Amino acid sequence: MGPPAKRFNYWTSLDAALASQQSVYLFLKMAKKEIIQKAKGMRDILTMEYLRRQKIIERAQTIASFYGFKPVQTPHLEKTELFTAAVGENTDIVEKEMYELKTKGGDKLALRPELTAPLVRAYLEYGMHTAPQPVMFYSYGSCFRHERPQKGRSREFQQFDLEILGEENSIADATVIKTLLAILEEAANLKNLSIRINSIGCKECRPVYKKELIAYYRKKINSLCPTCRKRLKTNPMRLLDCKNEKCVELKQEAPQIINHLCKECTAHFKNLLETLDAAEIPYYLDHYLVRGLDYYTRTVFEINTENEPLEIGGGGRYDDLAKLLGDKSVPGTGAAFGLDRVLSIMPNKEKISENQKPPKVFLIQLGEDARRKSLLIIETLRKAKISIGHSLNKDSLKSQLKIANKIKAPYTLILGQKEFLENTILLRDMNTASQETIPLPKLADFLKKKIK
Repeated sequence: MGPPAKRFNYWTSLDAALASQQSVYLFLKMAKKEIIQKAKGMRDILTMEYLRRQKIIERAQTIASFYGFKPVQTPHLEKTELFTAAVGENTDIVEKEMYELKTKGGDKLALRPELTAPLVRAYLEYGMHTAPQPVMFYSYGSCFRHERPQKGRSREFQQFDLEILGEENSIADATVIKTLLAILEEAANLKNLSIRINSIGCKECRPVYKKELIAYYRKKINSLCPTCRKRLKTNPMRLLDCKNEKCVELKQEAPQIINHLCKECTAHFKNLLETLDAAEIPYYLDHYLVRGLDYYTRTVFEINTENEPLEIGGGGRYDDLAKLLGDKSVPGTGAAFGLDRVLSIMPNKEKISENQKPPKVFLIQLGEDARRKSLLIIETLRKAKISIGHSLNKDSLKSQLKIANKIKAPYTLILGQKEFLENTILLRDMNTASQETIPLPKLADFLKKKIK
């Protein structure tokens, strides 16, 4: 006996066809007219990856819902001032990475670079502070940053976000950490995750720390990168987040904010760590972790895998953010993970064919009248939750049977001119070649019994 026949995968074949089609496009580009391609840093998501993403998000939504989070969707475009106020004018995101535009009417808008600020804006805009607190959101969608494309990060990237608004107790911080950890471990099948955590204090205890930080870096100013030299006066804590090799080295001897926390911030951080210990959530302290957004207060954290230096998720508390965006003082905490980065490091990428099985029934139409009626038949079976394949662009019986055989459909429905006039359809068993005529009004019920 020869080697076993390779099982046909409908979705993989579709992706292969699309990839082959792209090769043809590249050839045409070289030979004839240049083909317009996607913008730099953007990406197309083809069928197999789309379905893989969909599966992760569905699992993430289930876990988030279990912990009490409710879905919310905000616009991709927001007023630019939302992010300059929330994220900070002196951050890389606002200074270098944010996509901004001006409408014909003169409005200044920006493609959202993150999800937290829009969700807090929605909380305030719709008066959710009057609802029972806390309010817990989850959201999922694309964000945009004009940065150098790298592994697991394009200029358009997808995030899954968790937010708790209206709760000051550190149990909220622990809840978002635990929920995010469960999603990464169970929805994305990631192992050996490590959590780095820190407290960066509040507006009461930070000023003294900033003075000490400035004094330290002034002595090292000639070793700082140009960006950090500029930020030393305007936003000294941003220096701790710089990725420049020399700046990272200098950071190791910098003052630690843990030694400057006020009484309230110390108690909050102590309670959080005790809660994480009680919940058996492993972590380690990183006294130089500040993250790249100015709105954070007190808790900040990041999640990595032991084998990958890339951050795959993170978050923190932002008790002053609502006050920056409106007239309400609302404590908040949140977390997010980047789906693109998660997919780039997922072990043994899951096969999805078991949830995307080829259809058991394939519809063959012969003649223009039959083709037109096919859409009605397909819709009837869709409502009956019966999966059906078809190729309405084909004309001949032979070409359509070839496709039915290729996807190994056990049954075919044949609608010719005779069947069209009689309001019937022919059901063929592809294994036995037996056929029977079914009245169209009874087709859905008949198939439900036939293809259990």
